[in-house]
Order: sequence, then C-alpha cells, then structure tokens
Amino acid sequence: MRLINRRPERASRLLLVILPFALLLFAYLVGSASRLADNPSDKLLPSVAQMSQAVDRAAFTADTRTGEYLLWQDTGTSLRRLALGLGISAVLGLCLGIAAGIVPLLGAPLSPLMTVLSMVPPLAILPILFIVFGLGELSKVVLIVIGITPMLARDLEQRAREIPHEVLIKAQTLGASTWTLILRVVLPYLLPRLLIAVRLVLGSAWLFLIAAEAIASTDGLGYRIFLVRRYLAMDVIVPYVVWITALAWVMDWGLKALTRKAFPWFEGAQP
Repeated sequence: MRLINRRPERASRLLLVILPFALLLFAYLVGSASRLADNPSDKLLPSVAQMSQAVDRAAFTADTRTGEYLLWQDTGTSLRRLALGLGISAVLGLCLGIAAGIVPLLGAPLSPLMTVLSMVPPLAILPILFIVFGLGELSKVVLIVIGITPMLARDLEQRAREIPHEVLIKAQTLGASTWTLILRVVLPYLLPRLLIAVRLVLGSAWLFLIAAEAIASTDGLGYRIFLVRRYLAMDVIVPYVVWITALAWVMDWGLKALTRKAFPWFEGAQP
C-alpha cells in the first residue's frame, strides 16, 4: 500500500499527536538540566521547579502592591481586548465580504481597496494609532481590527463569489429582493466560513494584541512578558507564552466545535 493511502488507527493517531510535544518537552528538560548543571544561576532555560514557583507567585499569590493575582488580571484584560477586536472584525469582515462579493457596484471599489489594505503591515502603523487614538484601550482594539478585517473580508468575498449563480437566479425568480437574497441565501452560506476564517486569523490577532500591550500598556499578558524581560525572568516568560498558546488553542477548539454544532451540514466543518 502506498504511503499516501495509509491512515493511522485511533490509538496510533493519539500517539502521533502526543509524540512531537513529548519530544519538544524532553529536549527542553535535557537542555535545562544540562545548563543548570554547568551554571545553577543560568536564566535561559529555567527548570520546571523554577517555573512552578513563578506561576505560583503570579497566579496564586496576591501582588503586594495592588492586591491582584497578576496572571488572572492580565488574562482577563487581554481576553477582553481580543474578544472586542475579533467581534468588531468579524462583523465588518462579513459586511464587507458580502458587499464586495455579491453587489457588483460595491465590489468594484471595495475589492481593490481591501486588497491594498491587506498589504499594509499593521505593526508599521501602530505609532500612528497611538497618536490618533491615544495609549488607552481603543488603540489596541483598533490595531486588531485593522490587522485582521481585510483578511476576513477578502476571504468572505471569495466565498461569496463561489455561491452557485443558479442559486441566486432561482431566488430572484421566486421574488427575492436584494436584502432577502443576502439574508436568506448568502448569509447562511457565509456564516460557517466566517467562523473558520476567524480561526485562521486568531494567531495574527494575538500577535497584534501582544505587540500593542508590549509597547503601551499597564496590564495584559503582552505587557507582563515585556516588563519582566529586562530582568531576564525566563521562569515567568516561558509559562506566560505557554499560557497564551493554551488560550489560543482553546479558542480555536471552541470555534471549531461551534462550527460543527451550529452548521453540521457544512463540509468545511468536517474532520
């Protein structure tokens, strides 16, 4: 049997999923033990015990200055900013995608504009956002919106153009107006694709959030990482990075489960 046709069994699949993570963890533990054996004060690869102590201080010990549990405070702040940015981007991307993909008169100016905007590096205009919107919450949310909305809109525009033309003709033959066509035909077709597109831009959204928090913020996961970097506190930085990755994975899994639950008929939601 050709390799391309071989599929792992359920137990083998689980083993293959775990294997690369186990290898990475093993490599880290070996490297950490080796460096600490040569230099016990080495900070580059902290031990599990050192990171556990750092997590205990951040998550389960109240800060002496503010009385807050820093990890949970930072997590709540970052998730609030991220959720707001993703929500606004999803609505804007859906509206722009439908307008550009379904209405030719709107697609003519919108499609080139979205293409150009998607090429602008969002981090390059971050100083402009801080000047225009200040250093508060708004500039951080706007960066996420500017960073991912054009990508969402372009993807949904393409999906809208892939709707079979016969379906649109039949709906109009039955008397559907433009608004009825959008609400009853186009929107149900694009909603599952929107959830998948949000999953695809989730990593970019986190990137823009961390960058904005690192440059101008007084709380948040990105702020904390860049605050402790000056002390070479890798025992704090590594757990924070792992925690951000875990949060992103849970969000991705949740969106995938929502797509399957809400749109079981959608082919893209199947494994």
